[in-house]
Amino acid sequence: MPRDIVTTDKIAQPVGPFSAAVRGDLTVLSGQVAQDPATGALIDGDTAAQADQVLRNLTAVVEAAGKTLEDVVRVGVYLTDMADFAAINAVYTKHFHAPYPARTAIAVAALPLGAAVEMDAIVA
Repeated sequence: MPRDIVTTDKIAQPVGPFSAAVRGDLTVLSGQVAQDPATGALIDGDTAAQADQVLRNLTAVVEAAGKTLEDVVRVGVYLTDMADFAAINAVYTKHFHAPYPARTAIAVAALPLGAAVEMDAIVA
């Protein structure tokens, strides 16, 4: 499968050796944390505020791939505290609408830059 790397200047540059997304038969997005696109720093705010920024960052990458959130078929959610699950869902439903993409939520010990939430996605 040929790979086409997707980049955008609407998110902060990756903090590691990975691409924002790779497009082939599917477009697979790398995880996004709540980085401010202008500074690359993690935004101030609670987990809900971080989730909103994460989803805006994911949207920017999806759009750079020539797609919309309606084309997202799977989302991975990584949380440092599962007590934030309801707060994430409230923000998530402001960005995604039924029928929702398939989704997994996983508790993790830590995330890059000290983030509370990270999300990745697969786009058809």
